[in-house]
Formats: sequence, C-alpha cells, structure tokens
Amino acid sequence: MRAVIQRVSEASLTSGDYAVRIGSGLLVLVAVSKDDTARDVDYTVDKTLNLRIFSDEKGKLNLSVRDVSGEILAVSQFTLYGDSRKGRRPSFDKSADREKGKEFFDMYADKLKREGIKVETGLFGEEMKVRLVNDGPVTLIIDSNVS
Repeated sequence: MRAVIQRVSEASLTSGDYAVRIGSGLLVLVAVSKDDTARDVDYTVDKTLNLRIFSDEKGKLNLSVRDVSGEILAVSQFTLYGDSRKGRRPSFDKSADREKGKEFFDMYADKLKREGIKVETGLFGEEMKVRLVNDGPVTLIIDSNVS
C-alpha cells in the first residue's frame, strides 16, 4: 500500500450530493497495489495512527493523530501507483484491480475506525473534489512495499 499523509487543520470532500468534512487531523490518500496483502493494510494503519507528526508544547513533532484526538479523511487514489517514467501517459500496472482495491481500502478505513478515531471516507472509484488546509505543511509518503 502507498499512502500520502497530510497534516491538516481541516479537509472536506464532495462528490455529487455526498459531502464529508473533518477538522484537525490527517488527510490520507491511499492506493492499493496488486501485490498487497492484509499485512500491508496493518502496516499502513499502524503508521497512520502512530506517526508523530503533530507538535507538542515545545513545537517538536512528537505527537500522533491519536495523541491530539485528531480526525482522518481517507480517500482512495489508485493513481499513486502511476508510473510515468516512460512516455507521456502513466501506466497503472502496479495498481490493484477495482475489486481488490475497494476491499483493501475498506479494510484500511474499518481498522482505523475500530481504533476510536473519527474517520470519514471518500467514495471509492468516484470523481471527487477534495479541499484541505495543509497544516505546516507536513506531508509524508508511506509505502508498505519498500524492501
């Protein structure tokens, strides 16, 4: 799995009549690869919940989203596995198919929710408009498939 994690003071998402919003927390763009297993989901959930990317009272990045009672907006984004090294049109050969992508994205979101964090999600496979106020900015890339 690959995730782009952004610390936000707020974020929102709309798709047609569907709309969700979070306050301070994380906007997480999530991609599933065709080679991912349940262990990749667990790894990505653990990193999302425990990365110390919020400032403590001394201004040091020392607190996790749990520590600050933050919220999470998780958005599926298969294009994170786009390979643009050749030609002008990215290849998405490493991305999971739609069925696996949805299954693993839902698994990721469900595991986050079971940890007592407020989690909102986008609509899998739909066109969406995402707005955010990146706080810091702080943006990290998590990849469970790194050797």
